[in-house]
Amino acid sequence: MSTSDVPRANDSTARIRRLGRRLRPAPRRWHPWAVDVLLVIPAALDALLNFPPPRDWHFLVSLAAAVVLLARRRFPRAVLLLTLPGLYAGSALVAAMIAAYTLARTERALWQKQLAALVVAVGSFLPWPIGLLRQETFSDITQHLIYGSMLGAGPVVLGLLAQTRLDLSERVAELAALRDHERALYAKTVIAEERARIAREMHDVVSHQAGLIAVQAGALQVTTKDPATRETAATLRGLAVATLEELRSMILVLRAAGAGPTELAPQPRLADLPRLVAAAEVNAVLRVDGHLEGPLPEPVERAAYRTVQEALTNVRKHAPGAATEVLLRIGPGFVRVAVRNAAPGGPRTEPELPGGRHGLIGLRERAAILGGTLDAAPEPGGGFAVHLWLPLPGEVLAQPSAAVPTALLTARQNSSTASTTARG
Repeated sequence: MSTSDVPRANDSTARIRRLGRRLRPAPRRWHPWAVDVLLVIPAALDALLNFPPPRDWHFLVSLAAAVVLLARRRFPRAVLLLTLPGLYAGSALVAAMIAAYTLARTERALWQKQLAALVVAVGSFLPWPIGLLRQETFSDITQHLIYGSMLGAGPVVLGLLAQTRLDLSERVAELAALRDHERALYAKTVIAEERARIAREMHDVVSHQAGLIAVQAGALQVTTKDPATRETAATLRGLAVATLEELRSMILVLRAAGAGPTELAPQPRLADLPRLVAAAEVNAVLRVDGHLEGPLPEPVERAAYRTVQEALTNVRKHAPGAATEVLLRIGPGFVRVAVRNAAPGGPRTEPELPGGRHGLIGLRERAAILGGTLDAAPEPGGGFAVHLWLPLPGEVLAQPSAAVPTALLTARQNSSTASTTARG
C-alpha cells in the first residue's frame, strides 16, 4: 500500500460512517414503556368498538389480548400466544398484529416468525364461530383470504425489515471500526519501515564514518611520538567508540519497532555524570545538592544525563574554554539540572562546529513527556544557561535508600577532581 492509498482509505471510511448514520435507528424520544402503553390503547379500542354492551366473554379475551401487550418486549412468544384466543374468538386483530411484529423484531429463528405470520393470517381469515364460513360466498372467502394474508404477513415483514436495518447498522459500525484498525496498523507499518530506513542510513553512513574516525585516531595514537598528540588521539578514539555504542543502541531501538522489548546496552544514569563532565573537554565543575531516600526513575535519570550531555556539547561547540558549572539538585518531589557557562574568554582559535539546532528541541520534548520543563536562554553577562526541572512520583520518596544517590554523593565529594580533569 502506497501513501496515495491513504486518501482513498479515508474517503471509504467516511462513506461507511455516513451509511451507518443513515441506517442507525432514530434516537428514542419516548420511553419503551410509554410506547407499550400507547399501543395498548388502539388494541383496547378494537375490542370496545367491536363489542358494544352487553358484553360477554368474547370481549374479555379480546381486552386481555390488549393488556398483555405490556409484556411484549420481554416475552414476545408468550404474548403472541396469549393474543390468539382474542384473535380467534373475539376481535383482537390489532393486538395480534402488534405481537407478531414484536416477535419478528427479535433474533428468534425464522420459522417462528413464519409461524407467527401464519397464525395471524388464519385468525383474521376464519370467522367465529367457524360454522359461519359455510354461509359465505366464494368471492367473500377469496377477499378474506387476501386480507388475512396481508394482515398476517405485513407486521412480520415490517419487523424483519426493522431488525435487518438494525443488524446492518451494527455491521457498518463494525466495518468502520475494522477500517480504523487497519489504518492504525498501516500507520504503524509505515513508521516501522521509516525507522528501518533510518536505521540502515545510520548504520551505513554515520556508523561507518564514526568507525573510520576511531580507526584513524587509534592509528595516530600508536604511531605518534608527541605525548600531547597521543593524548588527543586517545580522547578522539574514546569519543568515537562511545558514539558507536550510542548509535548501536539507537539502531537496535529503531529496528525493534513493533517487535517488543529488545536487549539494549545499559543506558547512562546520573552516577555517570562525573565521567561525562571529566570527558567533555570543557572547563566544567559538577556540584550535587540534596539526597533522595529512594532510587530515581530511569527515564528521569536518563533525561537529566542527556541534558547535561547536550549542554556540555553546546559549550564545547560555541564557547570553548568558558567556565561552566553543572548543578544537579535533588529535592522532595523534583530533580533540577542547571548548566551555566560564562562568555568565552578570548577569540576563537578554531572554526565553530556545525549544529543541527535539534538538540534542545529534543530535550524539551523529552522533558514534556515526563511532565517537566526545560528552559535555555542567554545569561545577562554573555553566557548561556540551560535549566531542566522534572517531577518525581510520590512513591519514590517512600522507598529505601539505593545506590544511585550514594554514587552521586561520592561524585559531589570528588567534583574537584572531575573539574581538574575537565580543565586538562
